[in-house]
Amino acid sequence: MVHVLSSRTLLHPADPERSRAFYGEKLGLPVYREFGTGPERGTVYFLGGGFLEVSGRASERPSPAVGLWLQVADVRAAYEELVAVGVEVDRPPVKEPWGLVEMWLTDPDGTRIAVVEVPSDHPLRYRP
Repeated sequence: MVHVLSSRTLLHPADPERSRAFYGEKLGLPVYREFGTGPERGTVYFLGGGFLEVSGRASERPSPAVGLWLQVADVRAAYEELVAVGVEVDRPPVKEPWGLVEMWLTDPDGTRIAVVEVPSDHPLRYRP
């Protein structure tokens, strides 16, 4: 069995500077580390219990089968903050039938991002 010590999601954007501006400035993700030089240098951001690495360059759009799920404490506050800095939100926060409050947006390359709040009474937080 593989014993995982750390994990990260790797994104290879079409325009690395545009993606760094989106994740670092617009979403406000804190930087864990940077490496390399030039426009294709790598930037690794904190994502709660994991990391997001934006590095290299891709000539193809990302697969629609891959997305990011980011849990926040207050999705409505996150919505207000993101709209205030000019992030285009695909769908404002909605309480889903399964009990989570979800907002959806898309990064500059088309990667879908779910920003999710787990309410205090949701089974993900409470086990009877």
